[in-house]
Amino acid sequence: MTYEEIIKDLKSQKNQKNIEGMARFGINPKNTLGISIYVLRPMAKKIGKDHSLALRLWNSKIHEARILASYIDEVEKVTEAQMEDWVADFDSWDTCDQVCSGLFDQTAYAYKKAFEWSKRKEEFVKRAGFTLMAALSVHDKKAPDAKMAKFFPVIIREAGDERNFVRKAVNWALRNIGKRNKNLNRQAIRVARQLERLDNKTARWIAKDALRELTKRKFI
Repeated sequence: MTYEEIIKDLKSQKNQKNIEGMARFGINPKNTLGISIYVLRPMAKKIGKDHSLALRLWNSKIHEARILASYIDEVEKVTEAQMEDWVADFDSWDTCDQVCSGLFDQTAYAYKKAFEWSKRKEEFVKRAGFTLMAALSVHDKKAPDAKMAKFFPVIIREAGDERNFVRKAVNWALRNIGKRNKNLNRQAIRVARQLERLDNKTARWIAKDALRELTKRKFI
């Protein structure tokens, strides 16, 4: 499919009711067509991997086209500059999560960006940093525990950010790392206990929610 054919196809599937429903779940309705990822994924398989096409689709600024772009991009051709360009465009949690957990986490820059972006002030850029941590803890099967444990001080440092899309990503990262194995589970529980003692409502929420899952018998 050509770029023009894809855009035409996407626009033909616009669903106002779905857009309104997505907005209720915190998805930015701007430039959104209301198309499910369960429609976009089969489209991506039909299109195949194509880096140049992915860049064009991203530049269309259409919400679904950008998610589709992350599905068809070629990991080995993704540059650090591209990652910085795309993360600056994030305006919705679902775009952030789809791109970071389905494309960026497979790049050579994933760990570097996880640390860098976690320090940034922009809400979705910071979320991207912690989404990468959450994704890497699941997808990077060969990473040693020590490499994952380096994320814990960052989680503690940023646990006080009360913005909804940030705190949920911090929580997500802590839970995923803690579910990786028994050693990291023990370390994650210690981190959560530390957050629990802080005089910060957001940090305590992250701790309480994480401990609910991390202390389940199957993870201990």
